[in-house]
Amino acid sequence: MSRTVIDLFCGAGGFSLGFILENYELLLGLDIDEFCIETYKYNFPSALAIKADIRDIHSKDILRYVDRPDVIIASPPCEAFTRASRNIMKEPIDRLYTDPRGRLMLDAIRIIGDLKPDVFIIENVPGINEPAIRDSIRYELSRYGYEKIYFNVIDAEKLGCPSMRRRIFISNIPIKIKRRARVNVWDAIKDLPDPRFPSNIPNHEYVHLPLRFEERVRRLKWGEGLEYFMGSEQKVYLEYIRVHPNKPSPTVMGRSRFIHPYENRLLTVREQARLMTYPDTHVFFGPINSQYNQVGESVPPLVSKLIAEYLKRFI
Repeated sequence: MSRTVIDLFCGAGGFSLGFILENYELLLGLDIDEFCIETYKYNFPSALAIKADIRDIHSKDILRYVDRPDVIIASPPCEAFTRASRNIMKEPIDRLYTDPRGRLMLDAIRIIGDLKPDVFIIENVPGINEPAIRDSIRYELSRYGYEKIYFNVIDAEKLGCPSMRRRIFISNIPIKIKRRARVNVWDAIKDLPDPRFPSNIPNHEYVHLPLRFEERVRRLKWGEGLEYFMGSEQKVYLEYIRVHPNKPSPTVMGRSRFIHPYENRLLTVREQARLMTYPDTHVFFGPINSQYNQVGESVPPLVSKLIAEYLKRFI
């Protein structure tokens, strides 16, 4: 039985990859970022990759290329909802209906509502679970006939991902996945060669640490950071953290740059991709900062695979 899926805000394809690994047929990925689309086309050559602004896309445009899918997955931008953002709007309801970034969630709902897949899953940060936002999302989906909506909380590190990552997966079914053994940073990256020497491993090039850190990094202990920034609610977030080898890493975000647990250098794009459970065969394209962003803004493929496996009983 062929189960079909399309991916809105597909990014580098972490969400899609898990479904491919569970033998779903990937029909289409949509994203506005040219480097994400280049990455997506390379890694999923049998799927259609569309570079477009979702606000300009009607569901009829999608149906010109593919049949109605069984599953729609989507990862709208989180900047309007994340507490790590300095520019988050004060009133939660404005984050969804006023902030242009937040309104992209409504575009995902619009296309889901038009195409009416058997199952949909929308991934975002825990900030989406604010009562006013949660109630509004439920209301918007109910307008398209989806009456039962679940805000599933999934911690990636509890499923065997070597990085901490709590995310909300909004769906029309409850998602319940059994815990798996913990995997730590060193388990994930210890077999990779020194990036200062040539290798055939893609995206494993040495990346220079900013000059301002070259002396301080030598004194940096596990779990400490070289910089910090203030998010919303006056919470302090560390950057350039030296990851602990015997623990999962902190959350890999688009802006994340980590220090190797034993060496005084940045983790490479490939090492951070390992922390997100990407296989080495998944190649990232574009400038180096875009590659890091593509990794950090993904759904870990392992998490996606376990979700895709679980969904089979509903389709």
